[in-house]
Amino acid sequence: MEKTEIKTRKISEVKFRIEKEDYQTMNTNVDIFAKEDMLLKMKQDRTLQQAVNTAALPGIVGNVLVMPDGHEGYGFPVGGVVAFDAEEGIISPGICGFDINCGIRIIKTNLDGKDIRGKISELSDALFRNVPSGVGSRKNLGFDDKDLEKVATYGVEHVIDKGFGFSTDSEKIEENGMMDGADFRDVSKFAKARGLHELGTLGAGNHFLEIQEVSNIYDDKAADVYGVSKGQAVIMIHTGSRGFGHQICSDYLRVLEVYGREHGIKLPDPELSYAPVDSKEAKAYLRAMKCAVNYAFTNRQMITYAVRKSFEDVFGKSADSLGMDILYDLAHNIVKLEEHRIEGRKRSVFVHRKGATRAFPKGSSDVPKEYRDIGQPVLIPGSMSTASYVLAGEQNALEETFGSACHGSGRVMSRHQAIREIPASRTFETLKKKGVEIRIRSRKLVSEEAEWAYKNVDEVVEVVDSAGIASMVSRNVPVVVVKG
Repeated sequence: MEKTEIKTRKISEVKFRIEKEDYQTMNTNVDIFAKEDMLLKMKQDRTLQQAVNTAALPGIVGNVLVMPDGHEGYGFPVGGVVAFDAEEGIISPGICGFDINCGIRIIKTNLDGKDIRGKISELSDALFRNVPSGVGSRKNLGFDDKDLEKVATYGVEHVIDKGFGFSTDSEKIEENGMMDGADFRDVSKFAKARGLHELGTLGAGNHFLEIQEVSNIYDDKAADVYGVSKGQAVIMIHTGSRGFGHQICSDYLRVLEVYGREHGIKLPDPELSYAPVDSKEAKAYLRAMKCAVNYAFTNRQMITYAVRKSFEDVFGKSADSLGMDILYDLAHNIVKLEEHRIEGRKRSVFVHRKGATRAFPKGSSDVPKEYRDIGQPVLIPGSMSTASYVLAGEQNALEETFGSACHGSGRVMSRHQAIREIPASRTFETLKKKGVEIRIRSRKLVSEEAEWAYKNVDEVVEVVDSAGIASMVSRNVPVVVVKG
């Protein structure tokens, strides 16, 4: 089937459907949240074909979902969500993704944009120096193998106990910074070796550290509860489990490919290798994946420590007196056992979010207590020279998307195409005009991550807001960008 032949039916201005009746292989529908032009772009690569392939897998519960930032990924679209029955379903590492618990954290301050611009060069240099970035970036924290095991098992609490954070930090992290059920014995020696000295590092690609200024407030009540205000300076961290998580995914893709051959599993795409949830292979992957999840939360915690130290050095005040509390931290590549109401009844399902963010509404017990009357903060980054957003999860997300939203703007160009077509000078000039200071190790990365290689984040967020998945709270613009 050619990718351009896939039929879609318009449900609303921001929702389209591929119906299972149109394709004999599909076990369920595919719902796409997008505007017409976004849908057209998805039809130009394998995004929709990958969603159709995934809809053919066994044990699916509810519809396969593609968010407005959706684009072609490994087997399953980045910006995709799918759930499988907790007893009769499957687990697929490729549907979770290689960068397990790649995610976003926002740190608040009581500073404003003017304060930052007054010390912009000093801050930029301090952050670039204290937070290693780039391919293969490493940091010697004096941790040993036992520390790595504790990080993988217990998450952020291990490093907070060592003094790398405020005692309250874990309260504002998804899963409180530790996913239960991790087992270090299910992680390969190679993954462990890759992970030991990468804690506290950004890596490369689309990962970044930004100081941002809140430019717009859309919901005064929610903003007040979250502690954000117009003109305020905040820091956004975007990174994940680095080589540790990547190796865990790679290891288990091979394990499940072997499982598939041995059990005669026929796949619509070899990248969608899986095992039943009750198999020892699937259980081992989940335990190892949770190690990577905990590692990634801790990685962002160590970067938070370095950010706070940088601000303390530049402003000569303590991080506490600068109001540097965590707003929230959430994952966007993860598999989680959750309970959802589907077709009128509650069911336990393994939700696979790949380039998709949890967006639980008010009243949910999984939302931090002080946010429970508003809903979970949903943190959506843009690209280097564009805005990022804070939203609040809405009830419709539970009803239509397993409590999920988009995770960013989504690529429209491959990295190679961006390098060919977007000169770095164009981005540098744009950043200069916008008054954005940048520190970056690779000029090539400037082209790869240019704003024109991505969808318009404002339009992506409009779709999520219009669909009632998450509502806009604030829009933040970059002041300082640090990348690999």
